[in-house]
Amino acid sequence: MQKSESLELPQRPISMSLLLMAAVAVHLPLLLMKLPLKSYDTNFHIFFASHYLHHWFDPWNPKWYAGFSQTTYPPLPQQWVALVSHAVGLDLAYMAVQLAAILLLVVGVYRFAKLWVNPRAASIAALASIFLGSESFLVYSAGQLGTTAAAPIYLNALPFLFEWIRRGSWRSFVKASILFTAAAAAHHATLLFGSFFFALPVLALAFLDRENGVRVSTPAFLVRTLIITLAVGAAIAIVLLPFWIALIHYPVTQTPIPHPSRANYILSPQWGLNYFVVPYGALILALPFIFMRGSMVARLRPLLLGFWVAFLLGLGGTTPVGPILLGRAFDVLTMERFSYWATLLALPFVGALAAELFARYRARAAVSLAVLATFTCALAVGWTTYHPADAEDFDVGSAASWLNRDGHDQYRYVTLGFGNKISRLAMMTDAGSVDGEWNSGRMLPELTRYGGGPLTSSKYFGKPGLDALRAMLSHADHYGLKWVLVRDHYYDPLLSFAGWRPVDNLDEDTITIWSKDGVPPATPVNAPQMPPHWQGLMWGILPFGSSILAILVLLIPEKRQQEAQAKYRFASDEDRVPGRMVS
Repeated sequence: MQKSESLELPQRPISMSLLLMAAVAVHLPLLLMKLPLKSYDTNFHIFFASHYLHHWFDPWNPKWYAGFSQTTYPPLPQQWVALVSHAVGLDLAYMAVQLAAILLLVVGVYRFAKLWVNPRAASIAALASIFLGSESFLVYSAGQLGTTAAAPIYLNALPFLFEWIRRGSWRSFVKASILFTAAAAAHHATLLFGSFFFALPVLALAFLDRENGVRVSTPAFLVRTLIITLAVGAAIAIVLLPFWIALIHYPVTQTPIPHPSRANYILSPQWGLNYFVVPYGALILALPFIFMRGSMVARLRPLLLGFWVAFLLGLGGTTPVGPILLGRAFDVLTMERFSYWATLLALPFVGALAAELFARYRARAAVSLAVLATFTCALAVGWTTYHPADAEDFDVGSAASWLNRDGHDQYRYVTLGFGNKISRLAMMTDAGSVDGEWNSGRMLPELTRYGGGPLTSSKYFGKPGLDALRAMLSHADHYGLKWVLVRDHYYDPLLSFAGWRPVDNLDEDTITIWSKDGVPPATPVNAPQMPPHWQGLMWGILPFGSSILAILVLLIPEKRQQEAQAKYRFASDEDRVPGRMVS
């Protein structure tokens, strides 16, 4: 009797309350330390949120690119940051929304993993998501709030998709549709690319899986798949209508900008370390198990296939898979998001492996896996220290004060050597700039013609970056560009030859203000791109409204139903059959 009880105990799942407390214990201190502020894109998201804070129903932002529309980026997480900032300020509001996304990921991973493995393994997969290297990498190093907010919502929607396909439950149909729409309102790249990696394996599972020996009929499968595809497609088309209008009228046709995530990680091992080793961490050790177990167990093969394709795309230019499958999109997207999706798809396998190790080795397995998980999370969190977005941390307050006084804000400006601090500066000044960090929002020909990123970091993009800077400086009169704020004296000779001269210094000569004589005050130059008022109303109501509906959907208690999928159980010492499936 005692032996039987000892074998049953490890099969109990970890309670969700403990999982959520663990996520809070790990990430809340890091977020309160505001570590994401050192990442690449965090300040960009806060800048967008600051605009919604003051202009909720007007997506036209005059502070970058001589004016651009924020309808080019789905607004949901940034709108939540703006809303929460009324109570705690923008920085802490960003941390609060990011924490909510992390907690939602724990719940989503558990629900998603339960489709593939038993509840015990699914709860371990949810625990592993807290320490997932790719999650910490995106939160603390890349700062991709849209990606980390959208993926958990998709994961929470997938079990309802499964229930709808298997049983035709209209309750599940409504829940899945609302959650899919809210996820689309959080991030466009996850909608257009990542959603397929998760939805297609679940559709395959719903079709192939047997309940009481019976599979869903082919006509029912096709009809239900078509119905939810059309319903979700229509909902997303309406909720994000201003986004689609902007994409159709102003498609991304600019010269591709190089990004190290598209590099060959074998020929460029430093980028392989950054975009493969750090996001995967100890998960690399589980890769053989993932492939073996996924190929041995028939019902896991769709999940393995989704993981395998995402894994290959996440390798960037290391393999030809990315350019072949993505085409021109390969030169536009950054590949770390594919590694993130691949690690999420790997978590059910990780939970299964960990559960098997716990059952066999108990305390030794628990200690070893705890050390590996801690190392994985710590490596990704600490990576910002060894590979920071900006080598220097400085205050842009003096530059903002200078731009805001003596009528300086009647003209536009550009910075050189400010890195991603240009987002912080834009929030603090009323002056507009011809530069910015959101590449898809820029329409100025001087920027789209060359393969360079933000002008403030022109030198890091080589000749294309410097050519874009020269073109912009030579057309200063057209854009009312009178001020260049310089923190990097590398650009001094270029400015001198272009006819600019220094007129002021800030912060003990660490920032030099350059000016050009005869530049007229700034006037609107992108007025035709300005969204009409009705689009602003839609943008302020529908995406945020979809999230409110999604919250209500998740709060509604579910009816108890029989498990839709066959149970995956690890064999005990008396019944050791790897990969055995039992009902």
